[in-house]
Amino acid sequence: MRNQGQVVTKTMILSHVWGYSFNPGTNVVDVLISRLREKVDRDFEPKLLHTVRGVGYVLKAG
Repeated sequence: MRNQGQVVTKTMILSHVWGYSFNPGTNVVDVLISRLREKVDRDFEPKLLHTVRGVGYVLKAG
């Protein structure tokens, strides 16, 4: 929410949530974003969580 409208990379999410001791090849962020989409975006329009391919994720309406 603090970075609404700004692209946040997977590395940024991993570093902020789990600190610097993480496996950069992990898919934990993908899994958690998927679960979050199920709760936030599934039955609503416009979608809030968007993937910026090859970069990360952004939270924005539309």
